[in-house]
Amino acid sequence: MRVALFVTCVNDALYPATGIATVRLLRRLGVEVDFPEAQTCCGQPQFNTGYPREAERLARRTARAFEGYAYVVAPSGSCAAMVRDHYPGLGEPGLGPRTYELTEFLVDVLGVTDVGAYYPHRVTYHPSCHGLRLLGLGDRPRRLLAAVRGLELVELPGAEECCGFGGTFAVKNPAVSVAMGRDKVRGAVGTGAEVLCGADNSCLMHLDGVLRREGERMRTVHIAEILAGTEGEPPR
Repeated sequence: MRVALFVTCVNDALYPATGIATVRLLRRLGVEVDFPEAQTCCGQPQFNTGYPREAERLARRTARAFEGYAYVVAPSGSCAAMVRDHYPGLGEPGLGPRTYELTEFLVDVLGVTDVGAYYPHRVTYHPSCHGLRLLGLGDRPRRLLAAVRGLELVELPGAEECCGFGGTFAVKNPAVSVAMGRDKVRGAVGTGAEVLCGADNSCLMHLDGVLRREGERMRTVHIAEILAGTEGEPPR
């Protein structure tokens, strides 16, 4: 099976380790991974901020970049949701049905929950709003984490509450955004977990900033980086 990696802007610019981990994981599972270099921003920031014409141009460009692939895999629920839910309204309905967030691709397409991962840490999982409410990821990420050897998964209080990032919401409403982030961090730290895991680095970036300002030792780690690690090749 051959897929295209839709790495997303945040990962490409700020969290390249997540993209690398996604490729390592998929290749270990027997999937050939291509990286179409014509991909750029999917248009979500423009769309959310009220610039549909700019978003339309980026939607057309993105659709062209991924032509010919039966599966497009993104380690980001928010960008996958943008393509699947909003591209039809922007005149690009063809890419959405072929686009999968990483955890749903693993569970629904490859049919696996145990990916052979090893991660000897106590972890709590934050479900991002787009993955939870638009994509309906449900318990897929948790099932994958529960099968990781050495990993102790603990419940996150108020898991379904927004972390406060919300893309441009954090820029327009910083005080509210930070207050929501502090609530989420307080719950995460209270679990005693070492790691706060998520499937969207945008949310994790926001929460990591709150953790650092609060002087907490908890780390944020994308689920792809946890699933990519094995006993022979630990996560970087």
